[in-house]
Amino acid sequence: MKGLEISKQYYEECFKDYFFSEFSEIADKVAIGLCGSGSECFGFDDEISKDHDFEPGFCIFIPGEDVVDRRTAFLLQRAYDKLPKSFNGIERSLVSPVGGSRHGVIRIDDFVEEKIGAFPLDLMSWLRIPSYVLAEAVNGEIWYDGYGHMSGIRKYLCEMPEDIRLKRLAGQLIIMAQSGQYNAERCLNHKEVAAYQLAINEFVKATLEGVFLLNKHYMPYYKWSFRALKDQNILSELYDPLEYLLLGDREDTNGKLFTIGEVCHAVQDELRRQGITSMECDDMEKHAYSVNDCIKDGNIRSLSIFAAV
Repeated sequence: MKGLEISKQYYEECFKDYFFSEFSEIADKVAIGLCGSGSECFGFDDEISKDHDFEPGFCIFIPGEDVVDRRTAFLLQRAYDKLPKSFNGIERSLVSPVGGSRHGVIRIDDFVEEKIGAFPLDLMSWLRIPSYVLAEAVNGEIWYDGYGHMSGIRKYLCEMPEDIRLKRLAGQLIIMAQSGQYNAERCLNHKEVAAYQLAINEFVKATLEGVFLLNKHYMPYYKWSFRALKDQNILSELYDPLEYLLLGDREDTNGKLFTIGEVCHAVQDELRRQGITSMECDDMEKHAYSVNDCIKDGNIRSLSIFAAV
């Protein structure tokens, strides 16, 4: 059973009835679920994941003190702390993970500030907040939301403005062009093999980010990016060629340069399918500027193409 399922079962069997009985006066002000940091919030956890920061637990999101006062929040946290220390053979941790507790009573404003800062997001925040941070703000599940505020924030963050998506995408495409179509072969010609491998790495990272943007999703933290790629509806078939670029025979430089070209062609085809490039060439840099030209807001369009990189 996955961590998200365990946490939901823990909530339903050990806390739900008690909460609605003893805290009925604030039930319509609270959201309960599991989201944030941790592989279990993405559904990526496995047996290895249980070696640290893994426990039956959930989040009780509450609004500000003007709605749920400090004493009520304290009593709610105390009730949470009294829940069974073991569930389905899994022990609750007595030590908070790095960065503080991920479960229990959490002020919605504190959660939002930790993840994205000010809310709602201004233009530059939309451009500069790393995708993995946005992913952590909207992952997991909310099982109950009487107030609706937490669900509203998550909905807002899931709907990245199209001009922002295009700006972020254009930046990744230009990195693909520079690292994969230009610098990788140039480094080989200079006999800089280590630099060539770094160029490959940059190309793969930019391609991954680009694929998630084409899917209108946020790429999670790098260690889960390949796992998440498998679940994408668009261009998930790039998993194998991208893995080959990272792990394939280091001597097969021609094969890797060919693969870079194939990956670029696949991305270009999707750009055309989505109607966000008008170019028919193989030059990814030209496609990057073509995507940038599709941005409607003149202020965003006129920013450096690297503004979101």
